[in-house]
Amino acid sequence: MATNGMVDSGLFTMAKPREKVDESIYKTAACITRYPEPVLSHKDVPYRSALTFNAGVLKKDGRYIMIFRNDVGDFDRQILDGKTNLGLAFSDDGIHFNVEPEPCFEMKSSEINRVYDPRLSYIDGEYIMCFAVDTRHGVCGGIATTKDLHNFEVKSISVPENRNMVMFPEKINGKYVRLERPMPVYSRDGNYFDIWLSDSPDLVYWGNSKLVMGTEDVPFCNDKIGPGAPPIKTDKGWLMIFHAVDVDPSRGKNGWEKYWRKRYVIGIALLDKDDPSKVIGMSKRPLIVPEGKMETVDGYRANALFPCGMLMEDDNKTVRIYYSAGDAVVRLATANVDDLLALCTEER
Repeated sequence: MATNGMVDSGLFTMAKPREKVDESIYKTAACITRYPEPVLSHKDVPYRSALTFNAGVLKKDGRYIMIFRNDVGDFDRQILDGKTNLGLAFSDDGIHFNVEPEPCFEMKSSEINRVYDPRLSYIDGEYIMCFAVDTRHGVCGGIATTKDLHNFEVKSISVPENRNMVMFPEKINGKYVRLERPMPVYSRDGNYFDIWLSDSPDLVYWGNSKLVMGTEDVPFCNDKIGPGAPPIKTDKGWLMIFHAVDVDPSRGKNGWEKYWRKRYVIGIALLDKDDPSKVIGMSKRPLIVPEGKMETVDGYRANALFPCGMLMEDDNKTVRIYYSAGDAVVRLATANVDDLLALCTEER
């Protein structure tokens, strides 16, 4: 298996950067069951909304909690106002969410333009939210804590360019641990972004950074990868879902923009329980690929799936995966944890 960015070429046939990938592997895994309708769309939001996506989701005390990205505008007219806030929603069943009457979090200053793409964890009596920050000098990753989901304390903001941060749901070896996706434009020849890991004693100071997985380790990627949701702990290790992107210059409009040449799919890997910088298994095929009109035609960007929440249900068998479709809505898929583990370890 490829670990720490080193490719085991005997296991996978790697797509070279910008070369077309093998289309035959682009099928959703048989173990995945999609819920037929979105669990959140702009229609559910009681304030101005066009796109609701990239939501952090967790379950606490029997209740599902979602903080979602809300891009302001008019969905039907395909107009965005250039404003983004974070909304808060709750659910008893993880399917039907009730959105609070006002956004729960915003940041704006002479330097910060907006925050977006929240991810949620709960550690030692407080919620920890990772999020992206657009500044005048680049994209950063932010971390904030809250006890009531309304009053947040910003703990740290990274230097540019770093984002897609997700926090492990518990401390590992006494430290907070996060996955992240730096964007080193110069050193990686453009857009080949990888998954890294860092740890911290206090959510403020981060270091001990290690490469977890490179784009070259993923056979269904010719562009970039990044972490999706806080991993879940199993007896075999940490299950990690991630997004993987392939680019095809022949693709056309595919959404609201003049052109959209990327396809985002969801992958799954298994990380070592004690040292999660080590990849001990990975499915060589995507876990979920865009399918159906909702994912391949509708939305701001077609063919764009982005994982943002992964939960183990109380039966310790069912895994819920919350993901964005088309940068427009939040969808839900489920699978058995043993099937997901098998995908990560087959043909090793």
